[in-house]
Amino acid sequence: MANVVDFERADDPRDVIHAAVQALAEGWLVGFPTDTVYTIAASALSVPGLAALEKLHATHGGYPYLALKAAGEALDYAPEMSELGRKLLRRSWPGPIILAFDRPGCLADQLPAAARKLTTSSGGLAMRVVPHAILASALKLSPSPLVLLGEGAADWKLAAELDLVAGDQLDLLIRQDPCRYAQSSSVVNITGPEWNMVHEGVVTERTVSRLAGQMFLFVCTGNTCRSPMAEGLFRKMLANHIHCGEEDLMDRGYLVASAGLAAASGAPASPESLELLEKRGIDLREHASQPISPRLLQQADAVYTMTRQHREMILREFPDLAPRVHLLTRDGSDVLDPIGFGFEEYEKCADQIERNLRAILEESFNTGTATNGTTNRTTDNP
Repeated sequence: MANVVDFERADDPRDVIHAAVQALAEGWLVGFPTDTVYTIAASALSVPGLAALEKLHATHGGYPYLALKAAGEALDYAPEMSELGRKLLRRSWPGPIILAFDRPGCLADQLPAAARKLTTSSGGLAMRVVPHAILASALKLSPSPLVLLGEGAADWKLAAELDLVAGDQLDLLIRQDPCRYAQSSSVVNITGPEWNMVHEGVVTERTVSRLAGQMFLFVCTGNTCRSPMAEGLFRKMLANHIHCGEEDLMDRGYLVASAGLAAASGAPASPESLELLEKRGIDLREHASQPISPRLLQQADAVYTMTRQHREMILREFPDLAPRVHLLTRDGSDVLDPIGFGFEEYEKCADQIERNLRAILEESFNTGTATNGTTNRTTDNP
């Protein structure tokens, strides 16, 4: 049996992490808890450790993968990753999805043959960012990436289960029961602009379809007037364009949202916006304002701001988002704030927004930017 250490009862948890990192560097295997199930780790540069992990994989199956510290590291291993791949890693990680990418790059080629064999057994180079503090701490101190086994056919939900079947092959097993999900990660293969579900675990195929979809985000200042009107108008226009109900947009791969640069959380749309859009068959009564956030911006495929200043404020903090952040108007003018200027100004504002949204819709579909990744039939072959 393994040397089992209860992380919660350790005199100094840092000593446990250091012991695990040392064992991995010396070519031993270490058992870790994760958000999904228990996993067996080997250093990605240790030939003895990888050989031992390969034997366990042959016995127990599952989907080995390369554990990364952060999502951006995936681009070092798959530099030719498609836009769909980049979208899924932005929206999925850290989280219970293993993404397997085609056309791995030169950094992946520098891994030992055993590491490449294990991490490509799903069809592409399999990687994941695990949201678990113990493993994250070990990765931070480790001089090399880690290859993990335990997702899929071999689902060890408790430390005792892992100890029973593989304890004699582990130098150390860190116990912190229970795992959050007690279910394996989903495994998704990405080949260019298409994806297919290799193994359905915590994240369902329907959820992956939504994650792979197109997200439009409209931004103003308070998210109670201009951007909610843009969101409501565009949602209706988009649903009409693809011939579905507004409630079906997410299942068709589209998400329309709005936010404000100086918004409070949970404020309703302005009374004038409610009345004006009701006349156009759009219900804003469920709208609740939300402030813009880095995560929201990172997830959006296209961000449309009401004014040039809004765009400048976003890009001042996130300059890398420039290709995805646009001014709503096609002529470069601002959509002026109608608050306090009466219902007539609201009508002018809504007309200006709607006119430009029609142009955006046409641009999006004519250029293909509103199309989604496709999916093949689900397979599940450990």
